[in-house]
Amino acid sequence: MGLLLERGHLELVIRAAAERGEWFCAKGAVEELCRAGEFGRALKVMEPFVATGWRTALSAKADILLRAGRPREALDLVRPDDAGGASKAECHDLAALLARAGRVDEAVGLLVPHIDGWWTLSVLVQITEGRDRDERVLELIAPHADSARHARAENRWDHPFHNAQELQAQVLERAGRADEAIRVLGQDIAGHRYLTQNTLTAYARLLARHGRLDDLRELAGQNAHTVLDVYADALRDHGRGEEAEAVMREAIAADDWTGHRAWLSSALLWDGRLDDAIAVAEPGFGGYDCSNLLAPLVHALADRPEDLLHLLEHPRVRPHHDHEEFQHVWRAWALAGLGRVDEAIALAEADPRPWTDPRIVKAGLLATAGHLDAAATALRALGTIEARTELCEVLIRQGRAAEAIAVHPTAAEQRAATPKPEPAPAGEHGYSTEPPF
Repeated sequence: MGLLLERGHLELVIRAAAERGEWFCAKGAVEELCRAGEFGRALKVMEPFVATGWRTALSAKADILLRAGRPREALDLVRPDDAGGASKAECHDLAALLARAGRVDEAVGLLVPHIDGWWTLSVLVQITEGRDRDERVLELIAPHADSARHARAENRWDHPFHNAQELQAQVLERAGRADEAIRVLGQDIAGHRYLTQNTLTAYARLLARHGRLDDLRELAGQNAHTVLDVYADALRDHGRGEEAEAVMREAIAADDWTGHRAWLSSALLWDGRLDDAIAVAEPGFGGYDCSNLLAPLVHALADRPEDLLHLLEHPRVRPHHDHEEFQHVWRAWALAGLGRVDEAIALAEADPRPWTDPRIVKAGLLATAGHLDAAATALRALGTIEARTELCEVLIRQGRAAEAIAVHPTAAEQRAATPKPEPAPAGEHGYSTEPPF
């Protein structure tokens, strides 16, 4: 759908929404129509989905009405019949709509009885930004922030308002009281009166936004795994890239932590220093998932096949830890991107443990190499749900948009093709002991 809209096929997307009941087509079309000021047509596209009573569609219609300058109708559409029985999510959505309609005090009043944890408090801060209600919001946050400050001393790590201190600093900052925000949150950090690393990171970013690099350096020295990357980013933002690199290399020498290598490798790649980025990352090429530093480089080079192949030919890039298939796939896509499609297909076919249908992989390699007719023929012959989904994109790239929509599997077909897992037996505690959990 996104590719169709990018290529100017709005009318086809609208037709797909109407004739095939495609929600994502409807959502994309509505956004385009609203952007063009065609609110009447946007409402017409959304109406079949609204008629089902689906709450997401009702919210989407309310958004159209609000953008069309019809706030009363928008609010009437989503306002619960029984306010007392409304879910928390419904209250949040209504409050956000009220705020956007300019009825900020009503929105705040709606949320106040529901402030029983971090979620509603976060919504309160979000919907009041730029609405000239910062002092009122600070009054509401203050008792929860104070409670969170004392929770750590009492070992109450599951405090419901674990984010209250960072939200308090956020509102102080946007109210033009950044120095006060830094002072208050800084005292909490120094006194270890906070509950999550997110609060520490929020403080570091607050310092960075206001150029307090000396304070940030000191904080990073004490909490390197959490905020040294924030300090290094701030140095780069201030034109001190060489200093940022030196700081991170020193950290790697002192504590060879994957996170430090990940940051430096990415920064070097941003600066066009591919070989240096590889040299920094290579000790982590054999790690598991989060500690594997090969995948981030591969993803960053996905649209640079020559550089990707250069990376994959490094001697440390080898099959490891049950990820053999990815080495085959990555190398094959790099070769296809360079037009070496026969080599790419041969490599993919040699994969000892293909992670998906090899025929679809072959078609994808053909498409990547620019052989769209051959890819379309192969996918059409398969005829599976997955093949038809891939075929749709190939046809769009060929300029055959109407045919692409016709061949794309409907939502009902996709649901019918999805295997239904057998229920697993429950253990003594009532939960399944076997997947799916």
